[in-house]
Amino acid sequence: MSTEPRSGPALTELLLSWKRGEGAAFKQVIDQVYAQLKQIAAQRLHQSGSDLTLTPTDLLHDAVLRVAEAPMDWKNRAHFFASMSLFIRSALVDHARARQAAKRGGRPVYVTLSQADAGEASMAADLLALDQALLRLEALDPRGAQVLHLAHFGGLDRQQIAAVLEVSLATVDRDLRFTRAWLREELANGE
Repeated sequence: MSTEPRSGPALTELLLSWKRGEGAAFKQVIDQVYAQLKQIAAQRLHQSGSDLTLTPTDLLHDAVLRVAEAPMDWKNRAHFFASMSLFIRSALVDHARARQAAKRGGRPVYVTLSQADAGEASMAADLLALDQALLRLEALDPRGAQVLHLAHFGGLDRQQIAAVLEVSLATVDRDLRFTRAWLREELANGE
């Protein structure tokens, strides 16, 4: 695996080429980051529990197909990975919905929303209930929802989140405190 300083600018250039309509750049982007994206997909599946029939490869391919249909204006490497994690999460939620629709009354699919910083216990919640709570949070506090997503689903650290969203670290910290508390309360009330 190449070091980040060398691969970061190359990835950014490929993303810009893809945005300009150079179709070959999309394949190069995916080839360059495939292993990392597959690792993110594997983490999401692991967090969701053993009740899913998807493999990390299936989940990643579903997310890549979604991205291929509408190229985005990627700001940088961190923005790309954060956005891809959103597509992966969306594919996972869609799979859970389809599975639940196919099996009325089936067992719920659990996902762990783990705390990135040490010391706080992880929260476990039904994947679909979590998705609905995140949609409500997005309506209430769009930036806070983005910060929470980037931290927990995108795997970005506080500095990367601040860079992607172009806000201060203090803003990221405030948003994380609020959204974690709000989500904990929302999921506790939903039981």
